[in-house]
Amino acid sequence: MDHEQEAANSSVPAPATGTPPVRTVTLHGNGVTLSGLLAEPAREPRALLVALHGGGMRAGYFDGRADPATSLLTLAASCGYTALAVDRPGYGRSAARLPGGAALSEQADTLRAALDDYRLRHPAGAGVLLVGHSLGGATALHTASRWTDKGLLGADVSGIGDRWAPAAKQLAARGGRLSHRMHWGPLALYPPGTFRSADTLITPVPEREAREILDWPQTYARLARHVRVPVRFTFAEHERWWRSDPETVRAMLGRLGSPLSRSERLPGAGHNISLGRTARAYHLRVLAFLEECLTLPEAAKNPPGPR
Repeated sequence: MDHEQEAANSSVPAPATGTPPVRTVTLHGNGVTLSGLLAEPAREPRALLVALHGGGMRAGYFDGRADPATSLLTLAASCGYTALAVDRPGYGRSAARLPGGAALSEQADTLRAALDDYRLRHPAGAGVLLVGHSLGGATALHTASRWTDKGLLGADVSGIGDRWAPAAKQLAARGGRLSHRMHWGPLALYPPGTFRSADTLITPVPEREAREILDWPQTYARLARHVRVPVRFTFAEHERWWRSDPETVRAMLGRLGSPLSRSERLPGAGHNISLGRTARAYHLRVLAFLEECLTLPEAAKNPPGPR
């Protein structure tokens, strides 16, 4: 495996002129209707990027309104990819249907069914890249561990590790309203207006999902070897929930069954990377990783399963 490398050298297609529109959509999987946001390229998509928000957020996390430059959706679409940010099961449209939310493994099954349905009706290019933040990253890894065909290109996750930072586990166990600093880091890391616009994104964490937070390190240890696609982790400089020292990260990557895994530390970023001033730099690296996944030899994309 390739540990602690720099961001991929693969080039990202040049952005098209103009800003692609973002529209609301619904998806259907396992009897659940999910809401989301969609941005499409002007031409046939090269791939489908599926973005999964963190706990207590919504799909709009990936379409930051305080500064248009922070939107992953419009950037990805301008570079030739379809970008779909989904309100995970228990959020948005599905909240009424799932008042207690859903376990992360159940979310993975619903999302997979919804994406299969979407790809039957819409072009998706060469395959799917899952992009997940925080608990959305955990959901992305659950989904990747259960994906058995060739349609998944990789997973790019941020805001999650597999070892709690000092005192973070105790804070998570308390529940309720935690400090702004834990969730965001220094306020200067975010564009003006971020916290006003974030009011429309923030929502309670569903109960069933919240119950799994403390168990994530043990869950990751069980599912990581079943993730057999390329994976990239990004840790913000001011990440306060998860340990990101080199030894911890090397061990975390070593548990994966992936043909390619790497991590990166993003300077000048807090936990909510995709809403911060460094969002565009992070999103460009996501797209570079997607481009790299597209060019991997077929054997590397489909390694044998764990023994």
